Amino acid sequence: MNTAFNRRTVLMAAALGAGTTLLQACGGSDDEPQRNIVELAQNTPDLSILVEAVTAAGLASTLSTGTLTVFAPTNAAFAALLTELGVTKEALLANKPLLTAVLTYHVLGSKVMRADVPLGKAITPVSGGFFKIESNNGLKITDGRNRMSTITSTDVQASNGVVHLVDKVLLPADKDIVATASALPDFSILVEAVVAAGLVTTLQSTGPFTAFAPTNAAFAALLTELGVSKAELLANTALLTKVLTYHVVPARVLKAEVPANTAITTVQGQTFTINSSLVITDQNMRTSNITAADVFTSNGVIHVVDKVILPK
Repeated sequence: MNTAFNRRTVLMAAALGAGTTLLQACGGSDDEPQRNIVELAQNTPDLSILVEAVTAAGLASTLSTGTLTVFAPTNAAFAALLTELGVTKEALLANKPLLTAVLTYHVLGSKVMRADVPLGKAITPVSGGFFKIESNNGLKITDGRNRMSTITSTDVQASNGVVHLVDKVLLPADKDIVATASALPDFSILVEAVVAAGLVTTLQSTGPFTAFAPTNAAFAALLTELGVSKAELLANTALLTKVLTYHVVPARVLKAEVPANTAITTVQGQTFTINSSLVITDQNMRTSNITAADVFTSNGVIHVVDKVILPK
């Protein structure tokens, strides 16, 4: 019995020793102080360009204190960004205003673990603006320029927060609602209408706004419904203004934040409702479908609709 007892004791000791070695290798020893976010990045080879960027922007001390969440782009993510922007790494690191705006767009002013991510809802980084995260074969981020990044690793703990690794550098929005619509061919009549109604400056202001944007086909159907030509509609600025402002909500409302079957008040003053299938019912009981949602802009969000909605 003594021999068996001694053998079990040796095996248990060996197992405990192996576990202690594994914890130490992962930085999990109780005696080892946890690194802050900057130190963690400095000790991660695949984040070396991020460290260079943080240093060049003068953000090392900022990211070493407080309680933060950092979405950390890998070296491959930065390499792809350089190609996308058509600049060298040296040129990017020398552009401190751009670098600071981009880096702080990756930082949240609180600790948000994977389990606590508000899926589909607007997330506001410390620099302002917003992005969203959705679950689609993993966690995907849509940034302010409607580019998508994948979160490749989550919940990397630091002494002052948490780090999530991403495979693409996030970029804040650089186009307002009018500029975004102007860049999309299917909104050319909408843009003409906004110009004719004198609403360009309004829709370029800070907002935030949610614009329900009718396509060219939606406007063509409206002309048939009203029995007017496009020229006649664009010339009737009073009607045009009333209709267009009925498509704008004075708040940023992403798809996941739409209050289903609840009256939504527009800039024009009247309301409409949206059901859980994203069907809009206007004041005349006419219906329109939201065919594409969450097109991000610098001053809000655009949802595409297949029918012009009308106030009373």
